[in-house]
Amino acid sequence: MGVIETAIDTIKQMIISGELRPGQKLPVEKDLAEQLGVARNTLREAVRALIAMRVLQTRQGDGTYVTSLSPGLLLGGMSFVADIHLEAGAGEFLHVRRILEAEATALAATRFPDAGLARLGELLDRAESVAARNPIDHGKLVALDQDFHALIASHCGNAVLAAVIQNMSGRTVRARIWRSMSDPEAVQRTLNEHRAVHRALLARDAERARIHAAAHVLGVEESLNDSRSTAGDGDE
Repeated sequence: MGVIETAIDTIKQMIISGELRPGQKLPVEKDLAEQLGVARNTLREAVRALIAMRVLQTRQGDGTYVTSLSPGLLLGGMSFVADIHLEAGAGEFLHVRRILEAEATALAATRFPDAGLARLGELLDRAESVAARNPIDHGKLVALDQDFHALIASHCGNAVLAAVIQNMSGRTVRARIWRSMSDPEAVQRTLNEHRAVHRALLARDAERARIHAAAHVLGVEESLNDSRSTAGDGDE
């Protein structure tokens, strides 16, 4: 392991041990370099790497601080990992989303505040209004779809699970847009699936919520698979 990697690991250990806490300012460069036993240039490279990881942040004219270290912040890079896999990885990400969102939705069934459930219903009302227009604004529908899923995940009671779902959902936007644009019945089917999830949440029925959430993501997954099969047939 190189000196930069060692310095990175040492700073991480200082955070894990509580020597450095979220929001705390790092010691001045000279003192921290001496504490770590590395050159100041090495420390600068380590700090740059930790900033890229969102572990540290620089405040102009004030110094370097430990970030909030929230799961949503630290897992933000997952969306980039998803994006660089392009279409080849969409099915795999949807498969993982089906597993995770089903669990998150079941957990949310007993945790959702009444106001949150009302907000969820408002999102569905807005989506149905958009779907009734001609032409349909598919971009707005997808945005409302994302808000719907994000709101459910935010009430699952597990910040890490919610962050993972949120950072994976961006990767599947294209699949959802394709589904709404290529299948004439997909828009209404999606709205019906969302309503089924909402009814299960209103009833505080965790298992029914789990089943409907899994079925909804599976529908997107199967639409993506069907589109690939059709494209493959056309190439032959």
